[in-house]
Amino acid sequence: MGFRLSWILFFTYLSRISAQETIDATIVVHGAAKIAETDENFVCATIDWWPTDKCNYNHCPWGKSTALSLDLSHPILGNAIQAFDHLRIRVGGSLQDQVVYNVGTLKYPCHPFTKMPHGLFGFSKGCLPMYRWDELNHLFNKTGAIVMFGLNALYGRHKIIGGSAWGGAWDSSNAQAFMKYTISKGFQVDSWEFGNELSGSGIGASVGAEQYGKDMMQLNKIINELYQKSHPRPLLLAPGGFYDEAWYAKLLEVSGSGVVNVMTHHLYNLGSGDDPNLANKILDPHYLNRVSKTFENLQGTIKSHGPWASAWVGESGGAYNSGGRHVSNTFVNSFCALLWHRLMGKGVLAADNNSSPFLRVYAHCSKGRPGVTLLLINLSNQTNFNVMVRNNMNIDLHIGKRSPSEGSFLHGLKKSVSWIGRKASDGTLMREEYHLTPDGDLRSQTMALNGKPLQLTESGDIPNLDPLLTDVQSPLSVIPLSIAFIALPNFEAPGCV
Repeated sequence: MGFRLSWILFFTYLSRISAQETIDATIVVHGAAKIAETDENFVCATIDWWPTDKCNYNHCPWGKSTALSLDLSHPILGNAIQAFDHLRIRVGGSLQDQVVYNVGTLKYPCHPFTKMPHGLFGFSKGCLPMYRWDELNHLFNKTGAIVMFGLNALYGRHKIIGGSAWGGAWDSSNAQAFMKYTISKGFQVDSWEFGNELSGSGIGASVGAEQYGKDMMQLNKIINELYQKSHPRPLLLAPGGFYDEAWYAKLLEVSGSGVVNVMTHHLYNLGSGDDPNLANKILDPHYLNRVSKTFENLQGTIKSHGPWASAWVGESGGAYNSGGRHVSNTFVNSFCALLWHRLMGKGVLAADNNSSPFLRVYAHCSKGRPGVTLLLINLSNQTNFNVMVRNNMNIDLHIGKRSPSEGSFLHGLKKSVSWIGRKASDGTLMREEYHLTPDGDLRSQTMALNGKPLQLTESGDIPNLDPLLTDVQSPLSVIPLSIAFIALPNFEAPGCV
């Protein structure tokens, strides 16, 4: 009965959309070799420092959701982290360079953040008590989180009058005492990140690349000394800011070979959260494509000036200043991220799409099993895509060798697609489909999976995320304004072996 009800809801949603057109789309997956690899922990999250009275556009969205105020014992929080097995959690954000650690000899009193009109981002310095750091680590240890901590890179510096630049060398004493305390307690930190958005012209504050590089050398020396008996040694990350080609290149040159393990950069390509065109930008594939240039340029900078380093997106929220109200907190939520984590492996495959740019296509080796999984995103509000998936290996193999008997759609599909899905009891080959839609309006805060609204259980547990099992011979439809994960369990992909 529940299954039938889900389909009724699903098709009710279809009728509301009233698609004006249907387009046939052919996706060709290149399974012979991977074109890239993502990190094992590709999905990550940030625990920020903002106090409850952080507001933007007459709205104060943070509440008690940050490092100093979060209810660490709440079952929903623990369940959400554990659902990702080993979720990478970054403790950091805009105020991290004003955080002092209540350990050792402090230059500043240990008080919480308070509003200060002329302070950085409108706030005073704030303090992390060690009992709170203990509590955070209890959560991290219990849930298996991978910890990335952002250090206070402005400690000991002074603001230069007449601009946002800060001068002087970094005073490492507070961070070093904090790291010693962390080691003494047996807390596991996977990576230490230096600073937040101080690169280039900075956001609120900036530090010159040459001085930053010298400070990185000092921090690297401290890590080597403190962790000389620890294996593996924590990674050193920087600068956690917006990409500036000359600044990033100078940082790598000054700090030298092997010092910076990962170059982190932030991505807010949608602009400010109060932009009235925010939703339109999210649905515009041409606008979304612009950000690819940032990745290309950063990759080139690292290749030329620091080939020993990797590149990570350390923070991304789409729209800055706490996101867009009634946009950023709607439809696409953690369930989409969780399906990515469960289904998409590290291996990235090339995928060609002969239809519209409004159909976004991503192909990965499946996670933890053979085959390929596709992520299909339909950005159009009026076009339904009927999708056929093909394997370029078989297309190449059969070019020029087609017999008259191979003219049927079904035979062509079998010859061009090397997949063997789950077998039903009658021997039918199946694929797995996960169709994500808004539960009602696009701005709904509830997501539906295959027509069934996704809700946490009464005890705060994650609901089952079960696929539809569909005959591989049946058409694959991606409806307007929807996201679909399609698992092809034994798609022939030597690059994934």
